[in-house]
Amino acid sequence: MTEPVVRIPDAKVALSTASVYPESTATAFEIAARLGYDGVEVMVWTDPVSQDVEALRRLSDYHQVPILAVHAPCLLITQRVWSTDPWVKLQRARAAAERLGASTVVVHPPFRWQRSYARDFVSGIWRMVDETDVRFAVENMYPWRYRDREMLAYAPDWDVTKDDYRHFTVDLSHTATARADALAMVDRMGDRLAHVHIADGGGSGKDEHLVPGRGSQPCAALLERLAGNGFTGHVVVEVNTRRSMSAAEREADLAEALAFTRLHLAVPPEAAGP
Repeated sequence: MTEPVVRIPDAKVALSTASVYPESTATAFEIAARLGYDGVEVMVWTDPVSQDVEALRRLSDYHQVPILAVHAPCLLITQRVWSTDPWVKLQRARAAAERLGASTVVVHPPFRWQRSYARDFVSGIWRMVDETDVRFAVENMYPWRYRDREMLAYAPDWDVTKDDYRHFTVDLSHTATARADALAMVDRMGDRLAHVHIADGGGSGKDEHLVPGRGSQPCAALLERLAGNGFTGHVVVEVNTRRSMSAAEREADLAEALAFTRLHLAVPPEAAGP
């Protein structure tokens, strides 16, 4: 029997619905289907469709694009989406994931001013993990910077590896903004790394979410390491296309991001782990 030229891990490559903003959640499903993504991660935000489980199910069925993950509404602009109570948000995200067949809920650490939520966050996430097969993958964030000032906006910490979580999400735009060593962070996450937001950044104070390969982050090296280790989680393209001059330019960027990700997730068999 002929040996394969390359080995490709079981990791699926998904499109975050945030990657088409300011276009709609429905547009993300259409683009994901047309470009050949393996699925989508739904960013729950102010678009009513992103909050509607039945509407999401219809989109998934119509385009034959599975929903692999649900990103809980943790952003400043989603403070009132699915309740103002952050625990209710996570309970609804879990219920949505269970009904949609998604394996993962992505969640940010609390803002520091959410004092009660922040105080109980680590233990509360563990309680929720024990109640479901859905993975709660806590995502690394970054300090907020303005000129020469730095504000620690997240608690217990923007570097989620300093706390004990069952599953992690690593976001390479966030490592760029934090000016953190992405590969060292992934090493600290170890086998608890369940989910990847593939994007890039140049290390400015902004969370840039560039197409991978257009910034300074080790996107290729990370993907090759995941491939070599037989990573079975999801790799989600989460890039910023809001400055695209046309639908065609946005789609070209998302096609490039998919091609980059698939290329670097393929490794020679001798480079792959057991």
